[in-house]
Amino acid sequence: MVITTLADNLTRGFETFGDTVSESLFEPVIRLGVTGLSRAGKTVFITSLVANLMDRGRMPGLLAASEGRISAAFLQPQPNDAVPRFDYETHLAALTAPKPHWPDSTRAISELRLSLRVRPSGLLSGFTGPRTVHIDIGDYPGEWLLDLSLMDKGYAQWSETVLTALRKREDAADFVDKAGSAEADATWTEPQIKSLAASYTDTLHAGRAAGLSGLTPGRFLLPGEKEGSPALTFAPLPPLERPARGSLWREMERRYNAYKREIVTPFFRDHFSRIDRQIVLVDALSAIHAGPPAVADLQSTMTDVLGAFRPGTNAFLSRLFVGRRVEKVLFAATKADHLHHTQHARLTEIIEALTREARNRADFAGAETGGMAIAALRATVEETREHKGQPLDCVRGKLLDSGRQAAFYPGELPENPQSLLGAAQSGATTWLDADYEIMKFAPAPLSLRPGEGPPHIRLDRAAQFLLGDRL
Repeated sequence: MVITTLADNLTRGFETFGDTVSESLFEPVIRLGVTGLSRAGKTVFITSLVANLMDRGRMPGLLAASEGRISAAFLQPQPNDAVPRFDYETHLAALTAPKPHWPDSTRAISELRLSLRVRPSGLLSGFTGPRTVHIDIGDYPGEWLLDLSLMDKGYAQWSETVLTALRKREDAADFVDKAGSAEADATWTEPQIKSLAASYTDTLHAGRAAGLSGLTPGRFLLPGEKEGSPALTFAPLPPLERPARGSLWREMERRYNAYKREIVTPFFRDHFSRIDRQIVLVDALSAIHAGPPAVADLQSTMTDVLGAFRPGTNAFLSRLFVGRRVEKVLFAATKADHLHHTQHARLTEIIEALTREARNRADFAGAETGGMAIAALRATVEETREHKGQPLDCVRGKLLDSGRQAAFYPGELPENPQSLLGAAQSGATTWLDADYEIMKFAPAPLSLRPGEGPPHIRLDRAAQFLLGDRL
């Protein structure tokens, strides 16, 4: 095991050396990871970002675009032939069809390479001509992202953390009872383990339906081709001081370790560790709508997630000898188009407060972090209506379930985000002073003029934060 790990590290070191020299001497590559928890809008974000980088009429906040220094943008085959290509054309067709619909959500790893011809700025502009900058965009299910927090946790620690959280949930009572009554120090049978794993998987799905975020293992929610394998058939059990060999507890521990070794570690090694820029999409509005427990869970999850990013600077020598680190991390609250623009600043403050501990850790490690409220595709328009003699700032769009047009007022977000976080951290189950609603809107039909990408909110500013310094 140690020899295998050492060999993997040496191989990665030589790959990093080759990549670094090639990028430094020839055509630079920006490796952008796009992730987020379930239903945060990853597919739409990538599709709209690529479309708006190819037709930059709506990208004034990206300086290289507004200064006219990007002369061309074109798609190329992704560099890794073993990874599926992100199906950009199909997803864009779904959003721009006469009757548009949201594209299918991310269910596997995919990549896309967008290449830009960029004229340098400043002193270099008079001495060098345009150069090609490649943007490699990696997409993977948000459920898998959560598993990276398991890499430093043993089975006993993970089980204790999970069971402590489940005991606070009424919908998890059935599994908690089964886990507590299981004879963990006795011999085991496969039907027994399958029953416990199935019951635990049901609690994960129930948690996701309730708006919770920290649900591990993530592959239990989206197993893919490994469904039914022993590495995906285990469950947490109460701790034992000295579990016997051949016992149920030992077998669960063995399978948990196999899950980390066979599934989580290869994912980190082959995909995640190559990223140097990262955007984490967060559906904060849905968590607020779900209530204080969902907000508390989201805050804890964001802190755990960032620990896997290996944040820090990517100086030339450090990249050669210690591998890539994520230089910039942007936490973006999605679905800003569900709010009137007068509330966008409050949504930004909420996402910054939710991720403050995570961002502090990254800042300390030398990475640059930010928080922002965005909508990769704007599905609503704003309007002000009168209600009880007072103006009410609303958004109007086509409802996803019925297809009818409706104006919507979700409730006013608090001026101080600590009022939300305080209630969440105190163990409150409902908001005491307000109710926050959320609607699901369908994409609006688009009439794009030549040179314009799909309408958005602050996608250009997000691109400037993530890519601007390299353009």
